[in-house]
Amino acid sequence: MTDIARIVRSHPDELIVGLVSISDRASTGAYQDQGVPALREWLGGALASPWQATERLIPDEPARISETLVELVDSCGCDLVLTTGGTGPARRDVTPEATLAVGTKEMPGFGEQMRQISLRFVPTAILSRQVAVIRETEGHAALIVNLPGQPKSIRETLEGLKDDNGAVLVPGIFAAIPYCIDLIGGPYAETRPEVISAFRPKSARRPAQA
Repeated sequence: MTDIARIVRSHPDELIVGLVSISDRASTGAYQDQGVPALREWLGGALASPWQATERLIPDEPARISETLVELVDSCGCDLVLTTGGTGPARRDVTPEATLAVGTKEMPGFGEQMRQISLRFVPTAILSRQVAVIRETEGHAALIVNLPGQPKSIRETLEGLKDDNGAVLVPGIFAAIPYCIDLIGGPYAETRPEVISAFRPKSARRPAQA
C-alpha cells in the first residue's frame, strides 16, 4: 500500500475527521452515496471550531473496512472517524466487527444511546448494531463511531431529539464527542449550541474569548 501523507492541521485546534461510507452498491456506482454528504453537511452546521475531513467510500468487506480505519487513524492522523452503513443483521453487514477488530477500547455508551434515539421512531432500532471504539497508537488516539446509513437517522443520532420549544428530549451522541476527544489528547472542538451543545465538566471548559 502506498504511504499515506499525514494530514496537517491549519490550526492547533483543528479537528481532523475521517468520513467513511460503507456500501457494496454505492462503492460500485450502482447508486449515489448519501452517507458522507449527510455527515459533512451536519458537521458543517454543528462545529463552531476549525475542522477538515477526508472521505472514503468502500464496500462491505471486513478486511477493507479495518484497513481503512487503521489508515485514517494511524496514517492520516484523524481525531474522529465516523462511519455510516453496514450495521444491521444482514450477512454483509460487518462494520461493527471490523471496527471492534481495530479498537483498543470499546465505548458501548455510544451504541446504547443511538438505539435509544432510534427506538423513538421504529421498533426495529433494536436490530441496529452500531459500536464505537478508541484506537490508540504511540502518541495518538482517535474515536471511531459507527452511525446508521440513512441521512435522517444520521442527523437524529448525532443531534438528538428536541421538543417544539427546542428543549432536549434525548441527547445526541455528539454532545459527548468533543470531551471524549479532549480526554484522548485531541484538539478542543466547539459546537454551535443551537444545533447541539457539547458537554464538558466546568473544570474542562476553556474561558470564553473576549
